[in-house]
Order: sequence, then C-alpha cells, then structure tokens
Amino acid sequence: MKYLFILGRNVELSIAEIKSFLEKDGISFKILSKVHNGLLIDVGGSLPKGAVEKLGGTISIGKVLATGTLNEIFKELDRHPIYEVKGNKLNYVVFDFHGKGFVDVLQYLKNRFKEEGLKATEKKLTGKIKLQSGEIVSNLASNLIQEQYFIFENNFGRIIETSNYKEIEKRDMEKPVRRESLSISPRLAKILINLSQVKENETLLDPFCGIGVVLQEALLQKIKVVGIDIDKEAIEGAKTNLKWFNFSEKDYKILNGDSSKIKISEVEAIATEPDLGELQKSFPSPDKANKIIAGFEKLIIAVLKNLKKNVKKRIVFTSPLVQTRQKKLTCDFKKIASETGLKIVQGFPIDEFREDSIVGRSIVVLESIKKN
Repeated sequence: MKYLFILGRNVELSIAEIKSFLEKDGISFKILSKVHNGLLIDVGGSLPKGAVEKLGGTISIGKVLATGTLNEIFKELDRHPIYEVKGNKLNYVVFDFHGKGFVDVLQYLKNRFKEEGLKATEKKLTGKIKLQSGEIVSNLASNLIQEQYFIFENNFGRIIETSNYKEIEKRDMEKPVRRESLSISPRLAKILINLSQVKENETLLDPFCGIGVVLQEALLQKIKVVGIDIDKEAIEGAKTNLKWFNFSEKDYKILNGDSSKIKISEVEAIATEPDLGELQKSFPSPDKANKIIAGFEKLIIAVLKNLKKNVKKRIVFTSPLVQTRQKKLTCDFKKIASETGLKIVQGFPIDEFREDSIVGRSIVVLESIKKN
C-alpha cells in the first residue's frame, strides 16, 4: 500500500523519524519519491491506525487510491467512493506534488461531485510553511474542510489522518507547570521518542527530564518512563504535570539526582534534551560558543558513561548548535562516541534550527557497538 506523508518544516528530521517508527514495528517499507515536503512510501501491509498522532514531524498522512495515466486513475476512482460526508455539502482541497494532469484531476472531481448530487466547493490552500531549507510550501489553513486530496506525480489519493494541532497545543499550554524557554515542544519530544525505537510497555529513560515533556509524550504512547533531573524544582514540576495528565503512577518513576552518578535499573532506551547552555540574547564570540559546546560535551560524556551499561537500545539526545556571526558550531560527536564506547547511527546528527535562533539543536542517535 502506498502512503503520502506530508512533513513539517524539518524534512530531513521528519523522514528519519518515519523510518525509525516503521523499523521499530517491523513494518517493511520503501521510500519511492520526495517532492517538496511530501514523501511517498510503499508500505508492506497497512499503517497502524493513529500513526500521525504518534509522529512529531508529520502533518498529515494520505492513502494512494489510484496510480497510472489519467485515464487509468479516473477509471479506478469510478469504482470506489472517494469521500465521507454527512449531508450534501462538501468543502475540499487538493495538494499538488508535481502532479501530472492537475487541472484534469480538478475537473474530474468537480464533475464527479456534481453527478453525485453534492454541493462541492474546491478551497485553496492559503496556509504556508517555511521549511528549514528555506523553501515555502502550501499548507491547509482552514478547519472548514471535509476532504483533502492529493496528486503526487502519477498517484491520486486522499488524506486519511491529520495531526490534531489544537490538542497538542492544549496539553503544552494548559499543563500546570511550564518553563517556556527551557522546555522542548511536544512535537520534538515525540520525534526523539520515535528515534529511540522504544515500544509500548517498554521503559524509556530521560536523564534530564525537566518538567516532564518527554515523559508525558511517552506515557501517552503507553511507554513506561523513568525521569531524572538534578533540579529539585523541575522534578516537582514534572510530578505535578504527570498527575495533571492522570497517568498511572505505576507507569512512571521520577528521581531527583545527578545522572552522571545515579544508579538505575535496566531500560530499553534514552530520549532526552540536556541543558543546552544559558540563553543567548546576541551572537556569542567563537570562544564563548566553544566554551558552551565543551561544557556540554563534558556533561554528556559523563552521563553516558554512567548510564550506557543499563540501556538496551538507542540513546537519543539533542545538543547545542550555536550560531556565531561567522558560522554554526556544534559538538564533536565522534569524540563523544569514542569516549563512551558507543557508535553514531548512520544519518545522524541532524540539525534543527530556526532563522531567528542563536542556539539551535543537533540531534544525534547512538547505539552500542555490537560484538562479534
């Protein structure tokens, strides 16, 4: 079965997350093509229901209904229903990813809806997303849309799942304890979790848990968690937030301690955002940037040396990507891997940054070196 993934602003990171997500569940797949922020994948079997809500870097998922020439596509579509709507009114949009015969497809839909007695109106994609690459792509801005279609090269399909932005924003903004400048977003937390390849009912460790964003997103996916932080106030905030979500206390453990020294039981994986350094209001000098990075390297090496023996699978963390006036500076990941006896998973690190930020993130995935 072929699916279209409409990706968020960091396309490279979103693709890495999807690959990790599918590999984790043993789902066979082949990436067929990428156009703008659209990724077409051939999946062995069907995707798990609700996949879009588990993915942090995917906006929508669509299912291909027909492939081939325009005549072949229209002939196939004539055999199947292509909408689910109550009543006789329908607002719809069509995404164009280098679609062949886009105008003809629009006309087919218009004729089809008219023949079936629908008062259907094609709406334009008025929303825009600026990708990390700088490319600007169209996005759905209205919630008054009943159906979303797409034409991707010689494939026509229908969007079957869209991420619930309002629900994500609600749990981010309404939880009782927030630390806006120091916490990662729920979306990035989900990406880190998926990159770790931890599964339902397994245990994930966040050794810099802060107020518990990674913990909450893992628990929402029925993953058990252990959170550690040296900051007692943050730990109390995490406990308060997890109680607010009504998670079962048997599924999480939160500890106040130093992750470079604390002893833990065995866990499947680590996903975490350590302290990326103090907030920078202006571009730091190269010396200051290097000092931030050196401090981070010292911290993460000490923590990984302490914890790695009790981690079965992957270790995923963010690290500072510091913008000076001249260039971006980041950690020496080969040094981190060498000093901890771990190896960097192919394809990483991946940078995550915004134009107006001084300190972004490099996201890296490490794993144990397998012995023959």
